[in-house]
Amino acid sequence: MLKPEVDSLVPHVPFDRRTFIKAALGSGFAACVLPVSAQTIHTDSEGLEAGEVSIKSGDTQVPAYRAQPKGKKHLPVIIVVHEIFGVHEHIADVCRRFAKRGYLAIAPNLYVRQGDPTRYQSMQQLNEQLVSKVPDSQVLADLDATFKWAGEHGGDVNKVGINGFCWGGRITWLYAEHNPRLKAAVAWYGRVVGDQTPMTPANPIDRVSDLQVPVLGLYGRQDQSIPQESLEQMKQAVAQGPQAGRGAQFVVYDDAGHAFFADYRPSYRQADAEDGWRRALAWFKDHGVA
Repeated sequence: MLKPEVDSLVPHVPFDRRTFIKAALGSGFAACVLPVSAQTIHTDSEGLEAGEVSIKSGDTQVPAYRAQPKGKKHLPVIIVVHEIFGVHEHIADVCRRFAKRGYLAIAPNLYVRQGDPTRYQSMQQLNEQLVSKVPDSQVLADLDATFKWAGEHGGDVNKVGINGFCWGGRITWLYAEHNPRLKAAVAWYGRVVGDQTPMTPANPIDRVSDLQVPVLGLYGRQDQSIPQESLEQMKQAVAQGPQAGRGAQFVVYDDAGHAFFADYRPSYRQADAEDGWRRALAWFKDHGVA
């Protein structure tokens, strides 16, 4: 049996394996989320430098999808943290959306050492055989390397924000507690409580005392994987935490469930997604990233 926080991610619709096309990083979708919705948004790369790059993190070359305005330097930076499904076409599209707004946006493949999420045909396989084996310490180190890479490739390290979805929403909270050099963070439906394991020894609520970055949390009230009580607990913890983190805000959309921003899935809710996107852009601007 899948845990509730994982089971809620499963698209409860049939799919045909033959419709899945595996391509370069940032292309195609994981088999376990097919079929892809006809409402999927596609942002072109006109005027952008966009594609795969490599980031050295320790002894590993971490592939990443990067998009930025052509010929520009000293750009504000958004690190995009992928969902549980990895760096696929939706995540690449989000990078292009940020790039169209003038950012250097980069999404590192934080699963690179553990495997390829596109090869799993079920959520249970993906979670048990890959995601559960990814240590938070490795992820935070890779994000540190991404931060550094951005500063060496046209980005301004004094204007860096982080934006993450789902699995990446939790990571966004953790990184905001880890790296005080960030200006702001936006966490879309990221868990703040959970089991403590050797791979995930602490959750965002456990490290609020380290929060030095204003976080905007965007959530759905119908999300079965994130109880509203856990958000209330996080709000209270943040209010008692460091002054720099007390500016955190939580927006809860009454009719939205998990993954309401994911336009390639049945969970997509256009009005809430568009409102969240506007809020995210304003959050980064208001906190000195843009």
